[in-house]
Amino acid sequence: MNDLSAVHVPDECDEAFRDLVRAWAAAKQDLKQARQRLKSFLLVHSVRYTGRADWRDAHRRWLSEFTFPQPWSQLAFQEHLRAIEDRLAQCLRLQAMLCDAAPASRFYPLIRALQALRGVQFTVALGVVAEVGNLSRFNNPRQLMAWLGIVPSEHSSGPKRRQGGITKSANGYARRLLIEAAWSYRYPAKVSRIIQVRHEGLPKPIVDRAWDAQLRLGRRFRKLTRQGKHPNVAVVAVARELAGFMWDIARKTPLATAA
Repeated sequence: MNDLSAVHVPDECDEAFRDLVRAWAAAKQDLKQARQRLKSFLLVHSVRYTGRADWRDAHRRWLSEFTFPQPWSQLAFQEHLRAIEDRLAQCLRLQAMLCDAAPASRFYPLIRALQALRGVQFTVALGVVAEVGNLSRFNNPRQLMAWLGIVPSEHSSGPKRRQGGITKSANGYARRLLIEAAWSYRYPAKVSRIIQVRHEGLPKPIVDRAWDAQLRLGRRFRKLTRQGKHPNVAVVAVARELAGFMWDIARKTPLATAA
């Protein structure tokens, strides 16, 4: 008795919304890989961009104007560029679909509320909610952290207690989004203009909770790095606590009523 744990089963509408989010995530991964293939191709030919290779206008303009002296190499180069443009167009197309679809989701109030947190822009909030569902379905934040796989693994025997790296259980995409968001807390606490826009229309308790997160998580990152922890280790610890703040905001945010 009581040996089995309840499993959350999303309904058809939630699953369909998750399908669209996962298609968008796969397209972003394809775009990343296409860019990496082009970078490797250029390095093989000792071609290096002297500026910042950030795929913005200047970098893309340089790529469009560069030519190889050998016709076959030029053809291969053009195919790499075409693959990148195709994947980029697909990402933008799917992102536009998600922007249109998100307000119809019952999770939209939660998606908006989570964006009060620094580092949790629309794409992060959307991805986490699509994979996890209602974050407040967990009885406490520690259960959410464990589900995300960002708690330390344990190798204990008798009185000895040894902890290792994070468990990396459950959903890798949601965990990766959370860790990416956590990197923003290495900077001093600040409510930028972009965050101010995301705060518009949100209840004051949620905005205040997001500010509490900035203060606490920023101190946490600085404390761990001062203690000699590698920044990657520190940011995972911050991501773990960020999940707790997300759980608390979800607890304070009622979901939309199904039409």
